[in-house]
Amino acid sequence: MKDRLEALRAEALQELAGVNDPNALNELRVKYLGKKGLLTEILRGMGALSAEERPVIGQVANDVRAAIEGVIDEKAAAFARAETERRLATETIDVTLPGRPAPNGALHPLTKVVQEIEDIFIGMGFTVAEGPEVETDYYNFEALNLPKDHPARDMQDSFFITEDLLLRTQTSPVQARTMEARGGQVPVKIICPGKVYRRDDDDPTHSHQFMQIEGLVIDKGIRMSDLKGTLLQFAREMFGANVNIRMRPSFFPFTEPSAEVDVSCAVCGGSGCRVCKQSGWLEILGSGMVHPRVLEMSGYDPNEVSGFAFGMGVERIAMLRYGVEDIRHFYTNDVRFLSQFARG
Repeated sequence: MKDRLEALRAEALQELAGVNDPNALNELRVKYLGKKGLLTEILRGMGALSAEERPVIGQVANDVRAAIEGVIDEKAAAFARAETERRLATETIDVTLPGRPAPNGALHPLTKVVQEIEDIFIGMGFTVAEGPEVETDYYNFEALNLPKDHPARDMQDSFFITEDLLLRTQTSPVQARTMEARGGQVPVKIICPGKVYRRDDDDPTHSHQFMQIEGLVIDKGIRMSDLKGTLLQFAREMFGANVNIRMRPSFFPFTEPSAEVDVSCAVCGGSGCRVCKQSGWLEILGSGMVHPRVLEMSGYDPNEVSGFAFGMGVERIAMLRYGVEDIRHFYTNDVRFLSQFARG
């Protein structure tokens, strides 16, 4: 058996000397050292050896295996080095080529407008309040002077989840929750930004989902003139120092009196143009004095305190600010549209 092992070593080393590719090397590894290889076949005969012969033959077998494995490992390392050198020679990188610039991201235009509006009102002493988008019927309607079966509910076609739960149609529920949490304490001076949902057909000026920012001030001696002064300050910081506002009588169930607020067109200065449809004015928000019933339901005495509220659509402000004519552009994720707001 010893002679067979020595012959196997000589035969294997001779074959390995002529190997010139990795595949052939792997075939020889299997031929000589595999589970069904020639070395294993010889060692199956060790059961017929005497106890004195087995250690001697075992040592010879280990020497043969080590010799063959050593040559195979050297050959494999040489093939790997050659492959690395070949790839370095054929896959060189031209470091003189200019790099490919990565495009910079930017805030979404609606996010930019929300942040700017927040900054303006925070500068006037307001704080930011938030609330749930899935709201109860009580906070979305009843606490705002809209009891069940009130006809004004039809103004806001709603997404109801259950009989008592719905996707909020306005951010006014945040005002009701805040007043209730304050327990009749004043002053209250908040803005409430967030998403709202209504069953509108999507078109250039309507969307089933949009963003609102509503504001609320409650204190002793709050008057309509305070509302007008606050909104005039906002309009001039948002649209330019030379703009003016006008207030037109309107109706909202949770304010009395109520008013729609227009801002003079910043494009034409009020003389009339395509943007303002030749009127010189652009509607931006609704407002009014908080209804006494709303104050009572939230724990305030309308004989002691008063307040005003207002609400604006963020998309409406953004469309006026940037000259966008279709609200759907804000939600279609068109990079051609959004990339315009990354400039500068």
